[in-house]
Amino acid sequence: MSSSGSLSFDTAPSSAATPFSAALALRPRGDGRYTAELTNAWTVGGGKQHGGLLLALTTRAGLLALDAASGAEVPSEPLAVSADFLRAPGAGPAQLATQLVKAGRTVSVVRVELSQDDRLMLLATVTAGRLPDAPVEWADLPEMAAEPPPEARATSGAPGRVPPLATACEVRIDPATAAFLRNQRGAEPMIRGWARPLGEQPDPLFAVLAGDILPPVLANIGAPGWAPTVQLTALLRARPAPGWLRLESSSRTIAGGWLDEDMIVVDSAGRLVCQARQLALAPLASDVVSA
Repeated sequence: MSSSGSLSFDTAPSSAATPFSAALALRPRGDGRYTAELTNAWTVGGGKQHGGLLLALTTRAGLLALDAASGAEVPSEPLAVSADFLRAPGAGPAQLATQLVKAGRTVSVVRVELSQDDRLMLLATVTAGRLPDAPVEWADLPEMAAEPPPEARATSGAPGRVPPLATACEVRIDPATAAFLRNQRGAEPMIRGWARPLGEQPDPLFAVLAGDILPPVLANIGAPGWAPTVQLTALLRARPAPGWLRLESSSRTIAGGWLDEDMIVVDSAGRLVCQARQLALAPLASDVVSA
């Protein structure tokens, strides 16, 4: 999750055009091991890597290892990913080690460990298979426009006022749900927005990242600071259609220095593509009173 203490928003996207897929580049080292280069482009508070990006990266490593081990003709897709964030890695080389737990016809499971400087940073489990193509039988999703309206605010603020993550992909915030943009405190911890990668279309891995891309809902109650993710689970429900992804992030309880955050990710066709839930540390200011 990104820093919420000094968020600033412009109305135009960044002119950078680094593809999201480039951040997921992996170099195979044999025996289910890979090397990645974590860049500054996807950092949040304190120069640490964004949790959603790390979850997408470990997911890709798990999928590659599964397909290499099974010799699958059709690439595997993520169905669910769950990760414990043990430490917060920074920019620089990282190593990923995979272990095939189960290879099945419908569902396979891969364990992934991400390390940096010989220290275990993240431990993930990737559940893989094929995402469904069948029509939706029932859904209860937030009503949002397929594309951000003109008044939506971009997370491309002035240098030094927002983390690099704010310009790594296109994100728009719904101002009607962003009380922090009006310097309002004690509002409902729910934020809506839209996201898409730069220069390419969203795929299931971007949907994983999108499950953690909005500012922390702490911003709406007036709490400054970085809300580091402790545990994050994403359920993938469908392949995203081209275009913007619609996002709604909310919390049920903020108490005792902890918060939960649920994210609903809906594609341009109105289909649910990802559900993400995380437990994070909530560095509340002493004078903040929960709504």
